[in-house]
Amino acid sequence: MIELDLALQRGEFSLELDLVSPARTLALFGPSGCGKTTTLLAIAGLLHPQCGRIAFDGQALFDSRARIDVAVAQRGLGVVFQDARLFPHMSVRDNLRYGMPHRHQPDRFDAAVQLLGLAGLLKRKPAQLSGGQIRRVAIGRALLREPRALLLDEPLTNLHREARAEVLDHLRGLKRELSLITILVSHQHDEVAALADAVAVIDDGRLAALHGIEAFRALPAAPFGPPVAPNLRAAR
Repeated sequence: MIELDLALQRGEFSLELDLVSPARTLALFGPSGCGKTTTLLAIAGLLHPQCGRIAFDGQALFDSRARIDVAVAQRGLGVVFQDARLFPHMSVRDNLRYGMPHRHQPDRFDAAVQLLGLAGLLKRKPAQLSGGQIRRVAIGRALLREPRALLLDEPLTNLHREARAEVLDHLRGLKRELSLITILVSHQHDEVAALADAVAVIDDGRLAALHGIEAFRALPAAPFGPPVAPNLRAAR
């Protein structure tokens, strides 16, 4: 269960979002500047709401009434930002291992490498990787933190068509293999339709609609964001 009840002010922009969803993968969908990434940063603890509640499966990360505000490092979230943020001086292997719990299951690393198709890349540095490979390493590093939830901020943005298809295929595989709460930020209709179980449509910092995925797939594709790069409390 995902609970998001946020009131947050950033300069002249205000976010007021209130939704509850049983979905395991919830997409935050809407045009640039509508508040999707702001919501994600608040969930991660990198922005602080004035009031409200953020909880996964009944466990609060933030609750202004109960005076709960779990520190970023203690929230147990795997976050993948648009720019991936890999360490350039470290190999893929070391990037993946960074932040792993000391008491991790020995086979967890190998399983993540296999699931994301990274076995042949472990000795490379980020500068030797394609855009799609960099994104897969970032996702793998987030998963290996053994998070209670995965936060993905535009995971396919700025990728050319083949790389986008490659990463999308791996994300579908993760959804099939793992029962992990995931919050996906996107402005791409096809991406959301392929990955989400429910979709929160956000417009100017407000919840415009909350759709089940079948209802969302039946909607016309909204023209949010640039086209894919060429080859070179609502319903519950």
